[in-house]
Amino acid sequence: MGDIKSALEIAMEKIEKLGKVTDEERLKWRYVPEGERLAVKYLKQDCNLVTELSQYEETARKYVVEGAGDILIRNFNLPKDDLAKRNNKRTMDGLKNLKNDKVAVENVYSKMRRIFNHYIEQGEQQRKQAYESLKAEFEAKMQQAVQQQLGSLMRVKIDIEKQPQFQEEWRRIQTQLDSQYLKLLAEYKQELSGIA
Repeated sequence: MGDIKSALEIAMEKIEKLGKVTDEERLKWRYVPEGERLAVKYLKQDCNLVTELSQYEETARKYVVEGAGDILIRNFNLPKDDLAKRNNKRTMDGLKNLKNDKVAVENVYSKMRRIFNHYIEQGEQQRKQAYESLKAEFEAKMQQAVQQQLGSLMRVKIDIEKQPQFQEEWRRIQTQLDSQYLKLLAEYKQELSGIA
């Protein structure tokens, strides 16, 4: 019969199969998280990214940039309110400081701005129309249900907007309306990730 191995022996064999950790991997493991923290600091405390990056050696800087870039790219959101708009602007400024190919970044930003403007202008109009349509539909259904229960002479005023079913359906419709914008935004984020 074969030897029974301890968990430690099995783990050590697996580690040997993985091979030695390279200096590049060590640098990446150390500096990508530092870049992530730097991006959070930039977004929350208004630090200067260029100044902060200059404190790192050239070998580490590319990993700091990678970590910071990932966090900044994840921070793009649909401009649902003024805070989101300011955050997107700040994120664009910061990311542009990190990327070398400024022209490619600006090309993606142009597409993003078009989507953001469309979301604010036509998207707002679509959301208002969908809301009013849903509200009218729910009011008609509720009125019909009340008449069936209490008779055709009863007229009861019900605040449809406070009804849980209405709110749930409205959230579903909003998600559906936003999904087309979110899909494009995800594509643009992916594009930005690929730019050096």
